Amino acid sequence: MAGNSTGLTDLTIAETRDGLKAKKFSATEIARAHIKAVEQARHLNAFVTETPERALKDAAASDARIARGDMRPMEGVPLAIKDLFCTKGVLTTAGSHILDGFKPPYESTVTAQLWRDGATMLGKVNMDEFAMGSSNTTSYYGPVANPWTRRGDNRKLVPGGSSGGSAASVAARIAMGATGTDTGGSIRQPAAFTGIVGFKPTYGRCSRWGIVAFASSLDQAGPLARSVRDCAIMLRSMAGHDAKDSTSVDAPVPDYEAVLGRGVKGMRVGIPREYRIDGMAPEIEKLWQQGIAWLKDAGAEPVEISLPHTKLALPAYYIIAPAEASSNLARYDGARFGLREKGATLTEMYENTRAAGFGKEVRRRVMIGTYVLSSGYYDAYYIRAQRVRALIARDFTQAFEKVDTILTPTAPSAAFAVDEKTDDPIAMYLNDVFTVTVNLAGLPGISVPAGLSADGLPLGLQLIGKAFDEPTLFRAGEVLEKAAKFTARPAMVAG
Repeated sequence: MAGNSTGLTDLTIAETRDGLKAKKFSATEIARAHIKAVEQARHLNAFVTETPERALKDAAASDARIARGDMRPMEGVPLAIKDLFCTKGVLTTAGSHILDGFKPPYESTVTAQLWRDGATMLGKVNMDEFAMGSSNTTSYYGPVANPWTRRGDNRKLVPGGSSGGSAASVAARIAMGATGTDTGGSIRQPAAFTGIVGFKPTYGRCSRWGIVAFASSLDQAGPLARSVRDCAIMLRSMAGHDAKDSTSVDAPVPDYEAVLGRGVKGMRVGIPREYRIDGMAPEIEKLWQQGIAWLKDAGAEPVEISLPHTKLALPAYYIIAPAEASSNLARYDGARFGLREKGATLTEMYENTRAAGFGKEVRRRVMIGTYVLSSGYYDAYYIRAQRVRALIARDFTQAFEKVDTILTPTAPSAAFAVDEKTDDPIAMYLNDVFTVTVNLAGLPGISVPAGLSADGLPLGLQLIGKAFDEPTLFRAGEVLEKAAKFTARPAMVAG
């Protein structure tokens, strides 16, 4: 935490890299400071599994390489890994009881690349069960607490979801960066709720191999960190073609950090009129207008655009995602790995295992998905949703003929209390109203912290880019970051 005498947990990834290179501190000192911070912040329930021995072993290897003058891009950087990424020999639960005891015999491609580039693992972080949720309250391991609290109100707030443990650990300064996955906003919305930067790359930019699947045509891994530069550094290590993933795109990975500082002069920024939704908090609208002004001041030209099928995005998403989930989750039957309940017959064992292993939200989505894929409903629901998806993608294609990037709010509100919306699935699903379109179209998006609500909670602005044009988002995101000067921190790390 910031109170740590060394101040090492307050460093950014870029500062850590420079400090290690200059031998101002060691990777082992960095690891020890973060291990201590993780222990002191257990009340957040951010971690499912802590791996301090592994972190110290990784750090010692980093120190040896640095001493030899052989430093890698992520050397000595302590990361929290969303518990959706398979980590060899380390418990991987996807936030679900049904994966109790599952220690994969293999490593996900994304985490393997982070270790290849020198990062250290602090442990696996909590998440909504099977990434299904926008609040991190559906986890079998209990809700994650947002390190932020409202002014004069001590109620626990949600950190957003499903990458809530990832976002909370970065915001609380107990991890320097974290991996997340984004199916309908699950990196960007938690980043907005916790006052950090979250980046969802283009579909296919990062391998999905070794990531527990939710909705295969929507899921995409990405980084969460405390600065745009840190996300650029992390994404370069996470991205790249993978022959093991048929959806992975064989395209060179740019040096994202190299584009920073180029600004937005001459850039055209789309402002979609359909994102002004009923019931949006006035402070969100005000922040959006402020974001437009910041980009304009930096030399960009705001252009009003139309994305006419936006209002159909949520209904389409909540047909397509559960349909794919019902198919992906069929493999969890107690036969090969994870939880196994007794049954007199094989079918009874399947039924008992799934009934005991899956939480309420997962069961709800599996049932919706099975229903929309069933005979007689497939055409009426699933095929129509896929047609809507194509129309949403076309809206973006047409908009990007006129603009270079699109600016919107990230979420329709600031973080809410753990018990405020969780009993109302529809209210929960509306959290994704500004983010799902990006997943349906397979585009990249970034959320940058840009201000505080009247209650003193972080609010984020979202930039959406053309497919594989992550560099433009990093450039524009950095301009927003510099203009916003967001230096606020949660009370638990203030000082």
